[in-house]
Amino acid sequence: MEPAQAQYITNSTGRKKAVILPIREYQRLLEDFHDLTVVAERREEYPISLDEMKKRLAGHSLCTSSQGSLLPGFKI
Repeated sequence: MEPAQAQYITNSTGRKKAVILPIREYQRLLEDFHDLTVVAERREEYPISLDEMKKRLAGHSLCTSSQGSLLPGFKI
């Protein structure tokens, strides 16, 4: 990814007060911020094993269908 081409808005003394970013860079920053927020919220959670996750997903309607698994490569 190429570096952002930020433009700055300055006050009368030349001090930077705001920034203008390309929309894609802004969206990427928002996604990164969201990801970091999720990590912080889940910091106290304990990991679970793959077997436990498979058990939890086994009955979930989004993970199975009459043809089997809807998740490619995922076998319950």
